[in-house]
Amino acid sequence: MTSLAYRLASFARWRRALGAGLCAAALLFAGCTGLVGDGDEGDGASPGGSPGGSPEGGAARSEVAERSMFPRLSHAQWENTARDLLRLDERPGLSASFTTDPLGGVFDNNEAALLVTPGLWSDYQRAAEELAAMVTADPGKLARMVPAGLPDEPEARALAFVEGFGERAFRRPLTADERDAYLALFDRGKELAAGDDPFAAGARAALEAFLQSPHFVYRVELGAGPAKDGLIPLSGHEIATKLAYLFWNTMPSDELLAAARAGELSTPEAVRAYAERMLDDPRAREVVGAFHRQLYDYEHYHDLNKDQALYPEFVPGIGDDMQREAELFVEHIVFDEEGGLTDLLTSRTAFVNDHLAAVYGVEGEFSDKFEQVELAEAERSGLLTRLGFLASKATARQPDSIHRGVFVNLRILCAALPPPPDDATGLPPGEHATNRERVEAHTGKGTCGEACHGTWINPAGFAFEHYDAIGKYRTTDNGVPVDAADAYRFGGGLKSYADAIEFSRILAESDEAHACYARRWIEFAQGRSTGAEDRQSIKELGEASLGGASTKELILQIVSSPSFLARVPAEAQ
Repeated sequence: MTSLAYRLASFARWRRALGAGLCAAALLFAGCTGLVGDGDEGDGASPGGSPGGSPEGGAARSEVAERSMFPRLSHAQWENTARDLLRLDERPGLSASFTTDPLGGVFDNNEAALLVTPGLWSDYQRAAEELAAMVTADPGKLARMVPAGLPDEPEARALAFVEGFGERAFRRPLTADERDAYLALFDRGKELAAGDDPFAAGARAALEAFLQSPHFVYRVELGAGPAKDGLIPLSGHEIATKLAYLFWNTMPSDELLAAARAGELSTPEAVRAYAERMLDDPRAREVVGAFHRQLYDYEHYHDLNKDQALYPEFVPGIGDDMQREAELFVEHIVFDEEGGLTDLLTSRTAFVNDHLAAVYGVEGEFSDKFEQVELAEAERSGLLTRLGFLASKATARQPDSIHRGVFVNLRILCAALPPPPDDATGLPPGEHATNRERVEAHTGKGTCGEACHGTWINPAGFAFEHYDAIGKYRTTDNGVPVDAADAYRFGGGLKSYADAIEFSRILAESDEAHACYARRWIEFAQGRSTGAEDRQSIKELGEASLGGASTKELILQIVSSPSFLARVPAEAQ
């Protein structure tokens, strides 16, 4: 039998009734971006309102970056939303076969990369058919989506279902035209699925249409009312949606939708208060963890090739252990200690099991369970001296000073490094005694040698010469005492250090590192690259972070800012 979705598509009346949504669908193939920003992690910004009306303080138009009115759900967000919208116990897992999204910069939620290609649109159609059929074929699953206390009269039941499910699917109340169109579609369901229970057949027809609508696939932000002071304030439902996808990576809960409906997100203060409660939800820990996982490249901790003759401690599966250590460390700093970037760069608290303890040289009896310990003060200071970063930026036998330095410049300082020259090669074998000598000999001349390597990359990378290819602390390299001393040029001048411990402290005291961390949070929270309009916000958040503001406080300041609660009018983009 022809699938229900294709039979639905033949109804010209339904298409006309959903004209507004289908008109928006035309934007699917254009990408709906309308962005400014660098879009490249190496082109760093230089370190150094009321939702119900005008943003507080009359924020200037120039302080809010242009962005899309139609940010698309990422595949992870689609999965979580499908689970919660249909009140399933697990994520459906259908996005595993979706057309893969390219990475747009550092984070996977950058709207510039989240386009809907013809292939992905077909994926959405197929998934909508499968989900609707699966849910409506199981009375228990269907009952979860039906509001309690529905009347027995069929038309009233259909209306209650369409209105209730529609608000949750579109993250806002349906318009009158949308309600009537979906009711008409619900009524046609019994003709399309003859022999099925009429209510289940109608629900299946409506579900397929809801799950293929641009208003489900996109987080539409039309705004609430005319522009004031050059900005259009977002509606309560739009703010609720932004909060939910930031803190929980899924649709708004019933409670959050009710708060939007009741006007409880009408001021920056109210939004901040609600956001504080959302940060206490366990799902917020997962999202904050995802931010740091992507920023600090945990995926590179896996499938590392190390010389087993030199490093027998590097056992199979240790990459998973290193990622789990990093996750526990960040969660401890951000949520348990209410800390921020300074703590991430300087804390000696670690979480180790038997495998990691052996590499760190921590004494004691350990098992496969992770235990909290304090690492040696003279050897470790924060995330840049942890095994995951150090081992992933190393070869099979030697530290990779160049990639360690590049990482610090790009991910910690947001420095604007040019790409490597086309003829760049790896370190050749040589007779130099130490790793540092080999790197200096190879990078001293050439297109980027003296400028990039001598000024930015090598000084940052050489700070970690005390750590070998698996991150184990060492005092000699090939029988020669390790030299980890160098100097890095910050905005305030040249700063010298003896090793990674001092370098981490200097980073933690720098304007550049805190401004970079603030910039990354703006990118992640807004789902876009930063631009010139964000410089003042980056400066203010960076200063707050340098002054001791926690990571949670930075997030709360972002979500209560005009750039989060309002948008630039489309005609100005």
